[in-house]
Amino acid sequence: MPAELPFKRGAIELLILKTISWRPMHGYAIAQWIQDTTDDALKVEEGSLYPALHRLENKGLIESKWGTSENNRQAKYYGLTPEGRRTLRAESDSWMQYAAAITKVITAS
Repeated sequence: MPAELPFKRGAIELLILKTISWRPMHGYAIAQWIQDTTDDALKVEEGSLYPALHRLENKGLIESKWGTSENNRQAKYYGLTPEGRRTLRAESDSWMQYAAAITKVITAS
């Protein structure tokens, strides 16, 4: 199991946007998907997740609706807005360029 990694500035918002790009999800499912997808390297705590969701909603990048979860409980589901999709594409490109540049530096010989 890899060590848990800290989040870089802006990363949690990008991860949330990507996670809900396929379908609306509630907070716990978002956190679980990120943790599962990264093989436990990234763990999103409630204290980081919900403020990030609120920031994204305030920016108009996501919207929320109440619904019923898999275990029959009321949960707030978050989905992307059209602006959120545009932002996801732009931010993904930017992060990929950044990661490629960092990789070039740390693998240089």
